[in-house]
Amino acid sequence: MLVAVDIGNTNIVLGFLEDDSIVGTYRITTKANHTSDEYGLMITEFLAMSGFEPSDVDDVIIASVVPKVMHSFRACIIKFLDIDPMIVGPGIKSGIGVQIDDPKSLGADCLADCAGAWYIYGGPVLVADFGTASTFNYVTANGNIVSGLVAPGIRSSAASLWEGTAQLPEVEITRPQSIMATETRTAMQAGLYYNALGGIERIIRQFQEEIDEDFQVVATGGLGRMFSGATDLIDVYDPDLMFKGMAAIHAKNRKANRR
Repeated sequence: MLVAVDIGNTNIVLGFLEDDSIVGTYRITTKANHTSDEYGLMITEFLAMSGFEPSDVDDVIIASVVPKVMHSFRACIIKFLDIDPMIVGPGIKSGIGVQIDDPKSLGADCLADCAGAWYIYGGPVLVADFGTASTFNYVTANGNIVSGLVAPGIRSSAASLWEGTAQLPEVEITRPQSIMATETRTAMQAGLYYNALGGIERIIRQFQEEIDEDFQVVATGGLGRMFSGATDLIDVYDPDLMFKGMAAIHAKNRKANRR
């Protein structure tokens, strides 16, 4: 079994993959002060909940955008699973070309997303990941990332709204039933949602205007489901896209190491 780990700014998401099937997913709140023992206990509990033991894990691959967490998390994998994990980053074989000005600046999460989208759905494809930040990366038909865009995620926009104003409360991020809000909380929810949705649609249309070819739009991320059903500009929503990308990257590097 392969354990794929996505370390994001808000959550650490673990995926258990067996024979190319995802047999379990779990989330941990990202905290830089968690010790390796705390992470290790959580992982072993999650394995048990899915009916596995640490000895069932053959390998681990990690994609992280939070450097402060990496030391303790990598240490927990070594200590509790006796595995030195594969890290998605510069130098790893992905099968995806990174043709932007500074390839090293591309986040490990974006690389894994793009690998998953290209291997599963083909190219050209615009890959949209809706998390703490919203990212859009364009992958050509032959598997080259040629453009990337980063925008504030809806949760970040919401936090700036209630943290920067004295009288606005913290509200749940959700798709409203109507834009016809009648009180403060629903007014904030509707405003945040439709403002974000409008921005997403405008970004996709701008890519369509500037790219002289048809392409798919594949969305992922914890907040992607909230938007994917609200616009016909998103072709596919795949919540497990990053895990699929990490599995493809892991397989490619494992084969390369055997040669």
